[in-house]
Amino acid sequence: MKKILLFTLFIAAFVQTGRSQDQQFTQFYATPLTLNPGMTGGFEGRYRVGAIYRDQWRQVLDNPIRTFAVAADLRFDAPGKSVYDDAFGLGLMFFNDKVNVVDFSTTQIALSMAYHKSLGSDNRHYLSLGIQGGLTQRNINYESLDFQDEFDGVNGYNLGTGETLPENNFAYADFNVGLNYSARIGRAGALFAGVAMHHFMQPNISFYENTGDGDKLYMKLSGQLAATIPLKGSRTSIMPRVLFAKQGPHTQVNAGANFRTAMGKYGTTAFHIGGWARPVRNNDSFGLDAVVALVGIEFSNVLVGLSYDLNLKALSFNQRQGAFEISVAYLGEYENEAILCPKF
Repeated sequence: MKKILLFTLFIAAFVQTGRSQDQQFTQFYATPLTLNPGMTGGFEGRYRVGAIYRDQWRQVLDNPIRTFAVAADLRFDAPGKSVYDDAFGLGLMFFNDKVNVVDFSTTQIALSMAYHKSLGSDNRHYLSLGIQGGLTQRNINYESLDFQDEFDGVNGYNLGTGETLPENNFAYADFNVGLNYSARIGRAGALFAGVAMHHFMQPNISFYENTGDGDKLYMKLSGQLAATIPLKGSRTSIMPRVLFAKQGPHTQVNAGANFRTAMGKYGTTAFHIGGWARPVRNNDSFGLDAVVALVGIEFSNVLVGLSYDLNLKALSFNQRQGAFEISVAYLGEYENEAILCPKF
């Protein structure tokens, strides 16, 4: 009976939001290839490898909802000799999201490319354009579900079902495009601004064939703004971050700031601590969905982050829910102390 209840809640949530909302990560700058294709290769180095894991609804579900992404991207110098250090970026991203209680999963693999145009001979300003294409698969295991007509009236759900069910998996192509601007200000300051358009082909995401426009994935528009502001007379910088996203009737804002403090004689190790707020709008309702705490550590070329979302709205189970995330990134052939790439 509990499985039926959870399945009913899952279907209700999927009908209301599944076609219109993407996966999300609180540490959105830790997953640049899922945030904006224009960030592919947007760093001072030769390659970058990163992974992030998200775990949520652990207090309600025996097996929580788990989301995982891993990505790698490369940066190449543009051909030809010039005072402008233009560059290409090439990246590969893998993503998986799984709702264990009904064995429903979404898996994606995507390839992204970007061109980074230097806007001056000092190479302190870049405008980047990126595009991403991928293949997404959705799968559900019907054997993990119980239906009403399977109940034998005595011992449990042992009978066969007469439900007409579609194929339990399907795949679709998906495309995203993004534009990003980055600038170095002074010795250690930086500014980042970007916009992205996801799912601009609006693929059909229904398990059933011959469906209408109501089963297409909403196009998502997003904007990102970030900065690194050194505090005078200290080894600490404040790093404000804002992410705005709109997808169908849903709007979300992630806003907050991290403090980065360099440690050690040469400052090659740094500590991060920050706080965030996430207001959301769903149809006609608007409110604060969650508050977030984040800590992180940098050492040499490695960055590790931990965050926890506290959802302020109780579910029907009358329990406040949270989500835990851990991310790790490695930058290869590191070339400059001031990496022109936003973190977390």
